[in-house]
Amino acid sequence: MTSLGLIGLGRIGAFHTETLINLPEVSRLVITDERPGVVGEVAAKYGATPVESVEKLLSSGIDGVVVAAATPAHAELTLAAVERGLPTFCEKPIASTAAESARVAEIIARSGVPVQVGYQRRFDTAFAAVKQAADSGSLGALHTVRSTTMDPAPPPMDYIRGSGGIFRDCAVHDFDVIRWVTGQNVVEVYATGSVQGDPLFTEYGDVDTAAIVVRFDGGALGVVSAARYNGRGYDCRLEVHGFDDTVVAGWDQGAPVRNADPANDFPTGQPHHFFMDRFTEAFRTELSSFVDVVEGGPNLGATVADAVEVAWIAEAATESLRRGVPVTIDSVRKEAQQ
Repeated sequence: MTSLGLIGLGRIGAFHTETLINLPEVSRLVITDERPGVVGEVAAKYGATPVESVEKLLSSGIDGVVVAAATPAHAELTLAAVERGLPTFCEKPIASTAAESARVAEIIARSGVPVQVGYQRRFDTAFAAVKQAADSGSLGALHTVRSTTMDPAPPPMDYIRGSGGIFRDCAVHDFDVIRWVTGQNVVEVYATGSVQGDPLFTEYGDVDTAAIVVRFDGGALGVVSAARYNGRGYDCRLEVHGFDDTVVAGWDQGAPVRNADPANDFPTGQPHHFFMDRFTEAFRTELSSFVDVVEGGPNLGATVADAVEVAWIAEAATESLRRGVPVTIDSVRKEAQQ
């Protein structure tokens, strides 16, 4: 049995609390947040053990740590856990910028402490089946991959203000999954976007709707769509096209689309409401996999190195949006080193 600590009890942290407390392999869950009242409420609701500080959590005899705090705190909290030798699960991203992510990754690599990064789509059964098909060679050479993430409504604007923008807090899931599925690295990015909703997006230097075209080192092209407003529900789909076959994930009965073809009624189910109901089982499988890591097993999820590569893609997309031209991954790496 494994004892874990969880830092951060916002939207995803509270959700992870419920998931972790119900994993049979987790014997105790210690939780903390900078808001004492929230800690007490979540602890009482789920039967977790509350503590008043990160330091007390790290000193509470736990076997591993889950970092689910706000993005700006990820690097500091992950490194604090790693310095204690505690296997750590960090929600994406591992740091606010790509350069900082690379620095954190170097420290983690030297420590030898296992760190898993939260990209739950890898643990969804449909996405995993797409990956298996691509790896098997049955699709033939891949030429196009399309990934979509559209939220029904934006997160709170306080979150947007510190999130780093749509490419760093939303489209990174798409960037990770297209790298993972294709087995190829992105070499160039072109991004565009607009603000059609809350004007605060503009004030925070962000957009609420974005489209990104990526070029892979193996020749394939990727098309990513991201949006903060999608009135029909939470839309998350993946299409992988090869010369011999095509596979898709996310085209289930809960896909939040209305089919205009009168001869077809698909999809007929209740549209997915949000990422937490769409990926409930994937999150559970992902965190269960992390418990295996804590107990000495292999990391079957996203690595810190994966997270760094995704961060560079997000950095290139952010720069491309600002400049209005394609941006290479090599160029943003070089600029960060200057």
